[in-house]
Amino acid sequence: MKPIAYPFYPTLLQKDNQSPPTIPSSAPFKSATGVIDEATFSAVEVDKLFESIDYSVTRTGQAVLYRSLARPLGDFDNIVAKQAALAEIEANSILRDGLEKLLLHAQKGEGSFYDLLYASFLGAIGSPAHTLEIVGFGYESYLEGTRFMLNLTAEAVALPTPKSQYLLALLDSFRGFSQSRAHALMQGPVYRSEKEILSKAEKSWYTPAVKFRPSLFKPGLFAVGILFVLLALQFVPLLLEMTASISPVLWLFLMPLGLVYIPIVGGFDRDACIYPLRDIFKRSPEVQAALDALGGIDELFSFIRYKEAFGHPSVLAEMTDSHHHTLMLKDVYNPILAKGNPAYVGNDLGLDEERLALITGPNSGGKTAFCKTLAQTQLLAQIGCYVPAQQAKLAVADHIYYQTPEISHLADGEGRFGTELKRTKDVFMNSTARSLVIMDELSEGTTHEEKIEISTDILNGFRQKGATTLLITHNHELVAHFQQRNIGLARQVEFKDDKPTFRLIEGISTVSHADRVAKKIGFAKEDIERMLNGETR
Repeated sequence: MKPIAYPFYPTLLQKDNQSPPTIPSSAPFKSATGVIDEATFSAVEVDKLFESIDYSVTRTGQAVLYRSLARPLGDFDNIVAKQAALAEIEANSILRDGLEKLLLHAQKGEGSFYDLLYASFLGAIGSPAHTLEIVGFGYESYLEGTRFMLNLTAEAVALPTPKSQYLLALLDSFRGFSQSRAHALMQGPVYRSEKEILSKAEKSWYTPAVKFRPSLFKPGLFAVGILFVLLALQFVPLLLEMTASISPVLWLFLMPLGLVYIPIVGGFDRDACIYPLRDIFKRSPEVQAALDALGGIDELFSFIRYKEAFGHPSVLAEMTDSHHHTLMLKDVYNPILAKGNPAYVGNDLGLDEERLALITGPNSGGKTAFCKTLAQTQLLAQIGCYVPAQQAKLAVADHIYYQTPEISHLADGEGRFGTELKRTKDVFMNSTARSLVIMDELSEGTTHEEKIEISTDILNGFRQKGATTLLITHNHELVAHFQQRNIGLARQVEFKDDKPTFRLIEGISTVSHADRVAKKIGFAKEDIERMLNGETR
């Protein structure tokens, strides 16, 4: 395995960010640049998938997890490295306990660091309009925020050295921060020269600079003031007489002085020290990498907690780095619908030498749920997560495509058929032998004969490209056409006593059960006649 270079993505924390990480933290690519595109992201309900597997305890953990789902990995070594990290955490109780304590402490202190980076400090007088406005000059946020990062790093560096490359890379991010300029500045002391902020190591003895103390109380300043007064009293006897005469009302003179002191000193510390320091922290690659690493650790524990809460068998998929996509799934469950549902039915599917599967059956039998299960399972595997199955062997897909029926766009002048065909063309042009392509119906909005002919041409095209292709269809004649030529797997959803079992079995369904559905929603033939006669239920 090649060395792992973490992070796999641009870090969440960037110097031009105006607020802490939020959800959504990333967006899928609009085109075929990534593993999934916008249309697939929406069709397979990735937002719901995120909600189902999200057990992160930090804000950055949530953001990292969402980013992984929006832009899953396409590199075999990186996926396997994340899986190895999960396996090591589960096998090494000492390491797991240490990481869990780190996350617990991070959960409690993370917000203070984001306050330091992004809040506006309003001074002594101010009324916050939102959560990122804080009364004061930022001293408390500075102390708590820097303490959070320093303690987090010390805790991470003290952990046992892991064997898995991915975990090692995560912890190395903290080690890198511990040796950075940003870490030295957080540790202090910090000096403000005429032109710049300096750490202790950067300041030479002859450089004139003010030592930054994150507090309104400045012992040095007070000492200078007292010394000045003592000297003045010593050499100017008249001042002694004046002091004695006004001592009963001295506080009247000191109060205005205090009112001037607080905004001047506090404002200087905030504008000349705290704001410049936080800009240094935000721009620091080491700070950025350390926070991403915290999110990466939290993401791994999200995977583990999801597996423990799922309620059905879950495994780390056996991943292969093949020239063509394959899948073998035994008792695969929908990662959203099956969670906490012991009655949910698992299904099997294997596609290796045979690259085409045609799925038929009446509405509400589970065809679409099964195909979404396949896409979501492939997606989970490619973020390094456990997959909801008894057994799973998957090749890394360069693209995961899921096409659903689309509402006609009147502006394009082509109607529903043209709109869907454009999407199919885009998928076809960008797919390869390493792609997983799932289509929910094909060639809608045209005649039955044309639908069969065009669908046949499209499926043959995907077969020649070598992509793993699944089609959900009510068109049993189309499926029969391929079965007569010994092409593809034919699967149908099973019904017993007019009710779906949600199992996938061999064969072609020639039943639509449309009348059953119409009766269920109260719009069958007899319902229509009753409505026409003015009858109500």
